Amino acid sequence: MTADPVSKVPVLDCDALLEQARQRTGLSDFGDTWFLEPMRAFVDAANRQAALTAAGVTGQTEIIVKGLASRLRMIDDIKRNPEILDETVDVAGIILGLPRTGSTIFQRLLASAPGMTAIRWFEAQNFAPFPDEEPGKPVGRRAYAEAMIAGWLEAAPELASIHPLEPDAPDEEILILGQMFVSTMIEGMSFVPSFSSWLDDYDQSRGHEDLKTILKYLQWQDPARRGAKWILKSPSNLPYAETAASAFPDALLIMTHRDPLDVVPSYISMEVSLYKLSAELEERAVAHFWFHRLVQWMRRFEAARGRIGEDRFIDIDYRDVVRNPLGQARMVLSRMGIEADTGMDAALEEFLAGNKREQRPAHAYSLERFGLREEDILQEFSEYRARYINHDPA
Repeated sequence: MTADPVSKVPVLDCDALLEQARQRTGLSDFGDTWFLEPMRAFVDAANRQAALTAAGVTGQTEIIVKGLASRLRMIDDIKRNPEILDETVDVAGIILGLPRTGSTIFQRLLASAPGMTAIRWFEAQNFAPFPDEEPGKPVGRRAYAEAMIAGWLEAAPELASIHPLEPDAPDEEILILGQMFVSTMIEGMSFVPSFSSWLDDYDQSRGHEDLKTILKYLQWQDPARRGAKWILKSPSNLPYAETAASAFPDALLIMTHRDPLDVVPSYISMEVSLYKLSAELEERAVAHFWFHRLVQWMRRFEAARGRIGEDRFIDIDYRDVVRNPLGQARMVLSRMGIEADTGMDAALEEFLAGNKREQRPAHAYSLERFGLREEDILQEFSEYRARYINHDPA
């Protein structure tokens, strides 16, 4: 970490970050270093555009270094345990869709069914075991995740109403892909418009190839997962759906839908809270960027869906999930080869009983707060709303 001579705020430095990871782990082999290209592109954009505070640089440094450390530890584990690469991972489903469409609760509901599994939040933060970790007892990683969540909620308490943060709960694979600098998690945590544009034209397939290895690694760490079906989820897969679909060709693509009149201000509210953790930015500038970015995501996806093929998709309406979550879960699980029985229903019902929306604070957001106009959203998302929203749910 060096300092900007004008602002005196420290800036990110790629070579220093790589060295910190080496020192933390005592290891030096990163494996294939393809990730250095997107890493350097991100660091350049962050130093120029992200308006990071000194505390924000410290936080971003830790995010990057822990990801690099996990990579070093994984490569070392694979050298010593080559059978890791022999694990067979069955990714049965990937949840796509705009953010704030109920995808988090739906993934967690599906993952609660017998025979299903997913990436846990603490694993997404540190996918490699810590050196003092006993097999099957990730105490240190859970503690790290708990401390991270506590820090976030202290800095931005409103996050508790926006996204349920739980160390052992299923969460998004982009948290891992972001540690390779090839996911929209990067722009979700740092205001880097130039990197967003750069990423749109970058071949992200190598990140998904590494993700396959990491899923094998996680399954090797927890042999009870062998034979289970994995459910992945990330709304931020939306603009790069073809990459995810190609990486996991047997996965059902589950697209969750909700009216953009709710999605847009809700997601912007989330981004404002996330940026608040590390930067000082004007809310309406954030809103302007993310409104147009979400429009771009959807247009990229609409062009890709036809190329992927309609047979790969199942569409889930947010209103149906609210009204009949069990029915929607059974339908999707059936498409993935898991038929309903009393054991499955009991597991789903147990999950729902402990995860009611009213058990968390209400999320307040509005178009007016961010200087957005309803007519602009209706215009930009007119085709999407006509296809998926402007009808009574089933």
